[in-house]
Amino acid sequence: MSKVLEDVKKSSSKWIKTIDPDYGKFYWQNGYGAFSIGFSGKIAAINYIKNQKEHHKNKTFQEEFLEFLNTYQVNYDERYLWD
Repeated sequence: MSKVLEDVKKSSSKWIKTIDPDYGKFYWQNGYGAFSIGFSGKIAAINYIKNQKEHHKNKTFQEEFLEFLNTYQVNYDERYLWD
């Protein structure tokens, strides 16, 4: 998983910088999180991604991520979650 994400982050960073000069300083945050869903959750995940911009007008990514971790009882140390 780490090699795949390293490659995705590296190639997408290079690509986005070619799109517009305003993206010249784009970079990915350190680290990543990987979660799986079952087939029955596929449509909900697609809809979530499609509506993410609107969704995050009401709840920040950080708020939602902490809620997710707590709901699924994932142990974490908040010192290591954010850059």
